[in-house]
Amino acid sequence: MAKKRSKRKKLLPKSPHKSFRRSYREDYKRELEVPGIMYHIFASFKIIFKNWKLFLPLLVIVILLNVVFVGIMSESNYMQFQDILDDTSTQIAGGDIGNVAKAGLLLISTVTTGGLSGDSSEAAMVFGVIIFLIIWLTTIFLLRHRLAGHKVKLRDGLYNAMTPLISTFVVFVVAVIQCVPIFILIVVYSAAVQTEFLATPFYALVFFIFAALMLLLSGYLLSSSLMAFVAVSAPGLYPMRALSTASELMMGRRVRFVLRLIALLITLAIVWVIIMLPLILFDLWMKTFEWTAGIPFVPICLTTMTCFTGIYVTTYMYLYYRWMLGYEEK
Repeated sequence: MAKKRSKRKKLLPKSPHKSFRRSYREDYKRELEVPGIMYHIFASFKIIFKNWKLFLPLLVIVILLNVVFVGIMSESNYMQFQDILDDTSTQIAGGDIGNVAKAGLLLISTVTTGGLSGDSSEAAMVFGVIIFLIIWLTTIFLLRHRLAGHKVKLRDGLYNAMTPLISTFVVFVVAVIQCVPIFILIVVYSAAVQTEFLATPFYALVFFIFAALMLLLSGYLLSSSLMAFVAVSAPGLYPMRALSTASELMMGRRVRFVLRLIALLITLAIVWVIIMLPLILFDLWMKTFEWTAGIPFVPICLTTMTCFTGIYVTTYMYLYYRWMLGYEEK
């Protein structure tokens, strides 16, 4: 038994961070030859549009699932946003706010207030998570086979991609546990606001340091868990092994991964503005006709953009995972 354990330790990569000894940069610095961020962004779009015959039906299916099981933002709620914005602009700007500014504020308020879905019940949230897992696993399955040069149909992805669903859910539970420092931070912040703890500059500084440490701790743990979501989709890979593999893969590379995530968020924000602003402006013009008052045009567009965002994020993450393993897309 001792010989087997010693052989196993030799096979596993050594991590310099598993003791209280100081780890020097030379010990954990790892080269990573991957394409640049701009190439990464456009390559993800290119793969989706190149295989539109696969991803367009998938997009339609998940939109229908979202409408049936989760729901979309009702047109009445969207009109309430418009009325509130009109009243606010009348009080502040004398009603002189432009249509472009109004469309931008409508987009921001709809997204930030969680108005993308029609139902906020617990059942709707569960269905929303399941639909996201369907998008995630099916997209990875299709990409894995297409980038390997195999012919695959959407039917194959829908039938076979759900195999690691339980393993993915286990990784999801681990990721939620790793978010505990953030949950503690939210509770402490709400208590600090109610007790006016942050009114004193010194206490505010102490809370800022505490918040930074909590965010760094969760960010450090979640960076490898995000890669584990991709790794666990491989056939026959157990969730704990996927988490261990992702942690070893991310060792010494977390900063570069965080930069990729920031670039992803900026890209999504730009795409949402470019696509949704003209659509909201068109809806504002269309609503000048009485017969179009009940058409949920913007809610349907928001649902479509949300589902497409899920496909793009999955493609973006999977490409980076492949590059880290040394693969290249075809």
